[in-house]
Order: sequence, then C-alpha cells, then structure tokens
Amino acid sequence: MSTIVIHGSTRENGNTEYLAKQAVPEKNTTHIYLRNHQIEVIKDERHSENGFKKIDDDHHAIIDQMLAHDVIIFATPVYWYSMSGLMKNFVDRFSQVVREPGYETFKEDLQQKEVYVIAVGGDNPKIKGMPLIQQFQYILQFFGSSLNGYLLAKAGKPGEIKNNSTALAEAHLLKKTLSS
Repeated sequence: MSTIVIHGSTRENGNTEYLAKQAVPEKNTTHIYLRNHQIEVIKDERHSENGFKKIDDDHHAIIDQMLAHDVIIFATPVYWYSMSGLMKNFVDRFSQVVREPGYETFKEDLQQKEVYVIAVGGDNPKIKGMPLIQQFQYILQFFGSSLNGYLLAKAGKPGEIKNNSTALAEAHLLKKTLSS
C-alpha cells in the first residue's frame, strides 16, 4: 500500500512532522509539505452562475497525488482546537474540487482510501484536540468515508515530541498497522 502524508505545519522539522515520520513506513510514502506550496484560499462561488473560477496554484497537483495513494494521513499541529491554517485552506478547497471537471469521482475516490490524522498540541491535546478529530470525521462523513484512526500527542517546544514515549509508542503501533 502507498501512503501520502499531507503536512500542515509551518515549522520545518517540527514536532508534528517528526511524529508523522515515526508513524509511517519509509517505503512507498510520499510527504507533501503544504508550507512549500501555493494554496489559495477558497472563494465561495458555489452559487454563482458560472461556478468556481479556475485557480492557478498547487492544489490540484496535491489532490492528484493524494488520490494516487491508498492511505492518506493529515498531519497538523493543533491550533486553537483545530487544524493549522495551511491545512484548513487545503481542505476548504475540497468544496471546489467536487464541482470541477475531471474530479467527478472525488467523493467515491476518497471512500476507497484509509485516512488517519496525526496532530500534536501543547496543552492537553487528547482533550483539546478532539474538536480537530471531530472536524475530520465530519469532513470524511460528507464524502461517505470514515476516519480509520488518529494520533493526538503532546509537545509544545521544538523537539519536545522526542521525549514523549507514549506518543512514540503509539506512532510505532500505527507504523505496524500501515506496514501490514
């Protein structure tokens, strides 16, 4: 199985990125760092006569890569009880993708994927990160899919995740699941 990790952190080599790399097999895994791509915010044109206007950015290229994999992992820091702004912009554009030529089967394609979330926050993330997990559950539910699992871990300062033995053990378990 092939895996893609969509990284939503603005910090290079941050806690979320580190944990995600511990949780996925090295082989057959693609890492996409949203911070290195241009993703425009959505302009809600669902109800306009001409629909959404084409946006010249990297969103479609990332969507195409995402759909080419069997497993999708959204890796994001917990920001204000939710996903990062980079990740939110990326996900918000799903509303546009489902209405665009060439993506008529986007919903059905997502139903065939295993989807996981890896999120790291500093202040009680196992509770305060639950709105983020629920948000992904509802997003996937909209597409007729479901969240296969998630990993919420605590780390605030850069590098702190390396000392979180519980999170690293959970990452190891996820890696075993994804490797089988």
